[in-house]
Amino acid sequence: MRTIIHVSDLHFGRVNPAILAPLVMFIRGAKPDLVAVSGDLTQRARTREYLAAREFLRSIPFPQIVVPGNHDVPLHNVFSRFVRSLNRYRRYIVDDLQPFFCDDEIAVVGVNTARALTWKDGRINRRQLRTLRTKFQEVPPGRTKIVVTHHPFDLPADTHGRVVGRSRLAIKTIAECQVDLLLAGHFHIADIGYTAKRYNIPGYSALIVSSGTSTSTRGRGQPNSLNMICIEQSTIRIQRHVWRPEAQLFETLTVERFHRSSSGWIRE
Repeated sequence: MRTIIHVSDLHFGRVNPAILAPLVMFIRGAKPDLVAVSGDLTQRARTREYLAAREFLRSIPFPQIVVPGNHDVPLHNVFSRFVRSLNRYRRYIVDDLQPFFCDDEIAVVGVNTARALTWKDGRINRRQLRTLRTKFQEVPPGRTKIVVTHHPFDLPADTHGRVVGRSRLAIKTIAECQVDLLLAGHFHIADIGYTAKRYNIPGYSALIVSSGTSTSTRGRGQPNSLNMICIEQSTIRIQRHVWRPEAQLFETLTVERFHRSSSGWIRE
């Protein structure tokens, strides 16, 4: 079995400081095989925010897949936005914008969907999809395959906005690679859905898992949250843990189980 902690939209510069130490304690107590961070580590891509995000990540002594979000691209400094869009991210967080993790049970590819031109809305390009395909082609059979992006491939329930640009082209490649799980954030709304709801690909349906903001004060009607994802052969269990300020800890809110069928992943 493999355990993944999925956090998102940390927004250092707009965090609730009371959450940080309990969150680190929770993750350390869970002893995950991997921590997935699906973007927006900072609020305005400032150096001090990146330094705080780096300190937070260094306090979590487990393998990590981290991708940037649109807030990690400078907004107000036009020169930095277009010429040095992710320079600080690559300097302070990680230089690899398409990170990869693989062990005996899971294979995970991170994809940068943040763009200087669109800023809020993300995109995937053909070069990224070629790299994604190459990495998954090298994975031995039997691994559960996972993609981590900031912008999601479908909207969380009761949410208005846009999915990641070129999503239909991307989903075609993702389906050909038989990816099982898509992790994302962006909307600060926790939700679980299926690719089959939006994309009609016969015999294929991956899980789309969105995380709420794990540390930001911008909760958009939901408490701060994270996902604990437990993967064992043909089953996936997803636990949503939410911040309870009165108890100063993260507690389990929901537990959902899924299993692999001939047409894709379905809820038990």
